[in-house]
Amino acid sequence: MSLPRIAVDAMGGDHGVRVMVSGAALARRRHDKFSFLLVGDETRIKAALDDHPGMREASEILHCDDVVSGDEKPSRAIRRAKTTSMGLAIQAVKDGHCGAAVSAGNTGALMAMSKLALRTMPGIDRPALAALMPTLEDHDVIMLDLGANTDCDARNLVQFAIMGAAYSRIVNEGRTPRVRLLNIGTESIKGTDDLHKAAQLLRDAKDLDMLFDGYVEADKINRGEVDVVVTDGFSGNIALKAIEGSARFVTDLLKSAFTSSLRSKIGFLVSRPATELLRHHLDPNNHNGGVFLGLNGVIVKSHGSANAQGVANAVAVTARLLEDDLTDRISADLAKMGEDALRESGNGGSSAGQMDEA
Repeated sequence: MSLPRIAVDAMGGDHGVRVMVSGAALARRRHDKFSFLLVGDETRIKAALDDHPGMREASEILHCDDVVSGDEKPSRAIRRAKTTSMGLAIQAVKDGHCGAAVSAGNTGALMAMSKLALRTMPGIDRPALAALMPTLEDHDVIMLDLGANTDCDARNLVQFAIMGAAYSRIVNEGRTPRVRLLNIGTESIKGTDDLHKAAQLLRDAKDLDMLFDGYVEADKINRGEVDVVVTDGFSGNIALKAIEGSARFVTDLLKSAFTSSLRSKIGFLVSRPATELLRHHLDPNNHNGGVFLGLNGVIVKSHGSANAQGVANAVAVTARLLEDDLTDRISADLAKMGEDALRESGNGGSSAGQMDEA
C-alpha cells in the first residue's frame, strides 16, 4: 500500500535540523512505508542525513532558509507563509504533495497558517489542539482544546468531543472511549450553561462511538478513569501547564531529596529502578505530538524542546493518523450526530476568541 508523505518542518524547534531529522529517522523504523519531505536549509539537512543513510532514499528536500521564530506573532508569520519552512510544509499538505505535516515551531503561527491554508472540515466550526497525557493506567488520556480557542460554546464542545473520541479510537486500538467534560465538579448543577447544553447533547446522541459520562474535575484527569477530556482552550491550556508544572515539581523535589545527604544518596541507589520508571512516565518526550483536529489535513505539533525520541513520537502519531484515516472517521461521526442536533446548541463560537499561542 502506498501511503502519503509526511512533510517535516526541519527548521522548527529549539534543537534544529539534526534533531528533527533524527526523530523522523527513528519514527521510520516503526512506519517504514512512509516517505518524507524535509523542508529547510538543504545544506544542513544533507549533513544531518549523513547520520541516517537509510533516510536518504525515503526523503526529498525542499530548500528553505527562512524560519518562523518562537516569539513571532501569528499575524506576521501568516504574511511569510510562502517563504518559511513552516508555511511550505503546510502548503505541501494543501497541494496534496503530502498527507500531513509536523512542526516543532511556534504553536500560534502553526495553527493560524494551518487554518488559513487548509480550512476546517465540513461540520466543524473551529479546529482544536489535542494532546496525549500520561495516566496511572496503561493508556494515555487525550485532552482538547489546549489553546486554540479561548472561549467555546456548547456546539464547539460537542464537536471537540466527537473529534477527540475519533482520535482516541486510533491511539487506543479501537476501544470505545470514555468521554467527559472538564468542570469544577461532577454534579449536574455545576458549571456553565454551555457545559450543561453540551452534556445534554452528548447524552442524547445514541449512535456515537463513545461512552459519555458527564463531568470530570481537573485532579482526576490523569487517574486513568477517562480517555477524552473536553474543555475550552483557555481552561485546557491552564490545566495542561498546571499538570506539567506539577510533574516538574515532583521530579525536582525528588532530586533535591535524594541529594540532601549521604543516607539519601544511598536511598536513591536502592530506589533507582522506581525513580527511573517515574522519570520515564513523566517525560513529555514520551507523550509528544499535539494534533490540530478538525482541519482538512493532518497537522501535528511537536514540543519545541523535544529531543529526537520526542520528535519520533510526534512523527509516529502523524503516521498512525494517516494510516487510520482520522479525517474520514471524524466526518462519519459528525454525520451520525446530525446538523439538526447541533443547530440550536450555539452559534458556532462566533463570539469566541482565539489565542495567539498555546
